[in-house]
Amino acid sequence: MLENIFFTANIVAPVFLIIAVGYFARKLKIINEVFVDVTSKIVFQISLPTFIFLKISELDLSQVLELDQIIYIYSGTIITFLLIWIGSIPFIKNQADKSSYIQGAFRGNYAIVGLALISNLFGYDALGKATIILAFLLPLYNVLAVIVLTVPMQVGKVNYKKAFLDILLNPLILAVIFALPFSYFKIKLPEMFISTGEFLSDLALPLALIGIGGSLNIKNLKHASKLAFTASLIKIVAIPLVLTLGAYFLGYRNDDLGILFIVFACPTAIASFVMADVMGANSKLAGNIIMITTLGSVFTIAIGILLLKSFGLI
Repeated sequence: MLENIFFTANIVAPVFLIIAVGYFARKLKIINEVFVDVTSKIVFQISLPTFIFLKISELDLSQVLELDQIIYIYSGTIITFLLIWIGSIPFIKNQADKSSYIQGAFRGNYAIVGLALISNLFGYDALGKATIILAFLLPLYNVLAVIVLTVPMQVGKVNYKKAFLDILLNPLILAVIFALPFSYFKIKLPEMFISTGEFLSDLALPLALIGIGGSLNIKNLKHASKLAFTASLIKIVAIPLVLTLGAYFLGYRNDDLGILFIVFACPTAIASFVMADVMGANSKLAGNIIMITTLGSVFTIAIGILLLKSFGLI
């Protein structure tokens, strides 16, 4: 048991300690809001797309693409999304609150926290499979977010064509699209491009985790509403518990089960705050959900990995 506890600590602690570095660096004024904003742009427009492009371009998709796993993730995400929405109708009358509540309860930060945890848990080689899942998950998250931020708010004239183009032109999605021909036709990139790309890729996860820490404001925890705590419990406790159990009963084991757990257990994505703010939803509620799930997932993810390891499932 003690061995499993140390194993779990070695997986989870580095990720959340880097987030803590970002938080304390902001408190000590080593970094500021401008740094967080700029590094976020570097990560999501340069480093992470480069990382995704390199990983997918070198993969043999026929070996790593598991459609049954993708279908399970899609089914689980859409069903929980609908159940959260239906469950919120009798209790949340304010539509701005409802939009932020639903988005915060279903949308995980798999692109950053998830990939970092999977790299620690299963090694660098597992990131190929994890990146393929990300390629499918990003469009789904974005489409559902647009729906939940427009329908309850009854936005008069939604430009769905623009929304679709924004999703398609997301740098992470573009990285996937451009990488697919390289993977399919087995095109080998020149070594100097690979080396340059690897340098840029190495920036992605540490910078992003520091940015997450730098964006946290724990003082707001005192003023967080019941809605924020309820959405957070759904996101980091109910969803991973139910969907990981479902995956277990469907026969998933080892890295497949571990990756599915990470997909569903990640804290709420920071993008949910940005979208809530832009679309006129309750951005304060969205920010509180991000903060609570980020802090809470330190424990829920650690407990989940410990249990999976102790029962010999990963």
